[in-house]
Amino acid sequence: MTTFAALAARIEHEPREAAPFVKWVGGKGRLLSQLRPLLPPGIERMRHVEPFVGGGALFFARRPRRALLTDINPTLVSTYMAIRDDVDSVIGGLRRLAGRHSKQRYYEVRDRYNQNRRVSPSKRAAMFIYLNKTCFNGLHRVNRKGEFNVPAGSYKNPRILNEDALRAASEALRGADLRCASFDTLLENAKPGDFIYFDPPYEPVSATASFTSYARDGFSQEDQTRLRDVYKALDRRGCKLMLSNSDVPFIRKLYHEFKVDTVAAPRAINCDATKRGRVSEVVVRNYA
Repeated sequence: MTTFAALAARIEHEPREAAPFVKWVGGKGRLLSQLRPLLPPGIERMRHVEPFVGGGALFFARRPRRALLTDINPTLVSTYMAIRDDVDSVIGGLRRLAGRHSKQRYYEVRDRYNQNRRVSPSKRAAMFIYLNKTCFNGLHRVNRKGEFNVPAGSYKNPRILNEDALRAASEALRGADLRCASFDTLLENAKPGDFIYFDPPYEPVSATASFTSYARDGFSQEDQTRLRDVYKALDRRGCKLMLSNSDVPFIRKLYHEFKVDTVAAPRAINCDATKRGRVSEVVVRNYA
């Protein structure tokens, strides 16, 4: 008969459910049920690689033992590192920020975040998460100087600190190699048999549909074409590849050699609430 103490000990050692700790434009949390059936057979034996990690929804849902997670946003990557290596300090900093939250406080923290880059990684991670949880729509946008310039959101009671979620994320990241790097560095780091999920900035569906990029420079059609070339090179190397992007003729033409599936994704960010709804996206694979 299982004792209460034994049951409590078992629960204590079971892995906590991990999920993204930041909101991110294009996050795949609501698409997981459509992406999971498209994963390759035998994925549990493969290293999980994401060169545009963003919120990391697929990574956290899978919790692979081995992973390479990269992004060109240095503060995002350093926040991942702080969560992995010093989650207690991040939680402490975030608790202090959450306890004094107001719209005025938001702009004070935003100014300090932009002006003081010499704070400890854990303090900067706490500010990054705080701004992400309280800014307009969770949008991460920077100006040409690299300064975060998103206005405060209109939230009555934002969930700024979720200690259990941060600790679960820290546990999930223990086996992850985290790097600030461009997607083309995969040509140096990817290995045959890796599973690589590409979730790049999407090709706009119209001339007015694009946001200012989360990095200093945008992601142009030339970048999309370079990404396709990297995809083809990794296909020849023997990696298992999956890529998400807009369902537009330009993207379909780029990847016409590969298997292209369609999924229906919720579109949550639009200044006109009547235009929020479901939109078609493509998932490109190099395997059946």
